[in-house]
Amino acid sequence: MTASPAKRGGLKLYPRSFFRLLLVALAMVSLPLSIALVYSAWRAEQLSARSESALYQAVHTARTSRALFDRLGSVDRLAQQTAVLGDPALLEDFVRAHEGFRAVAMELRGLALGPRARAALERAISLEDRLLTMLTTTVSGDLDRARLDELVGELVSNTRMVMAASHDVVDREADVLRTEAASMQQWMVLLALFGAAATLAFAIVFTRIIAKPISALDAAIRELGRGDFSRPIHVPGPTDLRTIGERLDWLRCRLAELEDQKNRFLRSVSHELKTPLAAMREGAELLGDGVAGPLGARQRQIVSIMRENSVRLQHQIDALLDYQRALHAAASLQVAPASLDALVREVAGAHALAAQSKDQQLKLALKPVRIDGDADKLRSVFDNLISNAIKYTPRGGEISLVTRANGNSAMIEVIDSGPGVLPEERGSVFNSFFRGRRKSDSQIEGSGLGLAIAREYVEAHGGSIAIPDESTHGHFQVTLPLHQAKPAGRTATT
Repeated sequence: MTASPAKRGGLKLYPRSFFRLLLVALAMVSLPLSIALVYSAWRAEQLSARSESALYQAVHTARTSRALFDRLGSVDRLAQQTAVLGDPALLEDFVRAHEGFRAVAMELRGLALGPRARAALERAISLEDRLLTMLTTTVSGDLDRARLDELVGELVSNTRMVMAASHDVVDREADVLRTEAASMQQWMVLLALFGAAATLAFAIVFTRIIAKPISALDAAIRELGRGDFSRPIHVPGPTDLRTIGERLDWLRCRLAELEDQKNRFLRSVSHELKTPLAAMREGAELLGDGVAGPLGARQRQIVSIMRENSVRLQHQIDALLDYQRALHAAASLQVAPASLDALVREVAGAHALAAQSKDQQLKLALKPVRIDGDADKLRSVFDNLISNAIKYTPRGGEISLVTRANGNSAMIEVIDSGPGVLPEERGSVFNSFFRGRRKSDSQIEGSGLGLAIAREYVEAHGGSIAIPDESTHGHFQVTLPLHQAKPAGRTATT
C-alpha cells in the first residue's frame, strides 16, 4: 500500500535511508563542537604566534639597546681623545664610531619601543649629532671641555634610559599576552556554552526526527499485536522505513482478511454443527420421553448414551468457540482500576447455588486489593477456577478463596479439599485440551480449555498462574501486578 502524494511531499526532508539519516544527525550534532574546536585551535595558534613575536621583539630590543650602550663607550672615549689630542686620525675613528652608533640607533628606532624609551632614543641621537658637529667644526684648542662633558654626560644618561626603558617592552608584551589569554579564555567559555546548547538543541531535534518513524513502527506493531486491524499503517521517514510501513500495512490487510475468514468459519461451524446437533438432542429427548412409543431397558440405555454424548459434544463446541474468542480477547485488555476482592466475591456468589447442591462450603478470606486490569477477563479467570474447584471437590468438601497484596503484586488463591492435580500433570494442566486422569463427580466431562483460557488472561495482565509444589489438594495460585507498566496486550498462543 503506497502513501498518498501529499504524504510523500511532506517526507522530502528525510534522506533516502535510515542510515543516512543517522549520519546527518551525527554530523549536525557534532557541528557546533567542531566549530568551537576549530576556532579554539585558531585562537591558540594566534596566541602562540603573538607570544613568539613578543619574545623576539623583547629579546631583540634588549640586545640592540645594549649594543647601543656599548657603541656609546667608543663614542665617549674617542670624543675625549679627539678633544685632548686633536689628532685627525682620531677624528676619523670618532666619525666611524658615530656611524656605528647611528646605525644601531636607527635599528632600535624601528623596533616597538615605548614612549619613554623612544623619547630618550631621539634625544640621544640628537645629542650624538651635536657632539659630532662640535668635534668636526671646532679646533681642538678652542673646544669647550665643560660643554663637551655635559653633552657626553647627557648622551650617556639618555642611552642608559633607552636601555632601561627597553625592558618595558617585555612588561608591555606580557600585559598584552595576559589580556589576550584572558579574552581567549572568555571566548572559550562562551563557545563551550554555545556549543553545548547548540549540540543539545540539535540532539533534541534529531532525536524527535529519528524517534518519529520508530514510534510509528512500534505503534503499528502494537496494534497488530492487539488484533486491531482497522486503522491503515503509515510510517513517515526515510524510504526504507516507509517501505517497512507499507509492508506492515499489507500485513494488516492480510491479517484482517484472515481474521474475517476465521470469524466466518467459526460462525459457519457453529451453525452447521449446532443445528443438526440440536435436532439429534431433541430426537433423543423425544425418544426418552416415549413419544414414539414405549422403550425397553436396552433402548432406554441407548437413548441415554445418545443424550449424554450430544450434550457433551454441545459443551465441547461451545468451549472451542469460547476459547477462540478468549485468544482474541487476551490480546486486547481494557485496563481500568478494579477491586480484586469484590470481583472474587461476586463470582463466588454466582457459584453459591452450585456449591450448595453438593453441600460444599465456600470460605472467603478476601483482603481489599485494588489493581489495574480488565475486570471482565479477570472475572472469567475466577469463574473458571471456582467452577473447576466445585467440579473436583467431593460432596461435603470445602473451598477457600483468598486475596491479599504481596509487595507490588496481588495474590489470589483457590484451595479445595479435592484430590488436586497429579504432580506429573502439573506442567500440562494449563495446556489447551488437556484433561487429567482424575475424574470429577460431574457427568459431563470437561473440554480441557477452562484453565488454558485462565492462563491466557492472566499472562495478558503480565501475571502468572501456577500450582504450588507443596500442595496435596486442589490449589491454584494467581499472581497479578498491581499496576500495568505498559499498555497490556500480547499475542496469545495456542
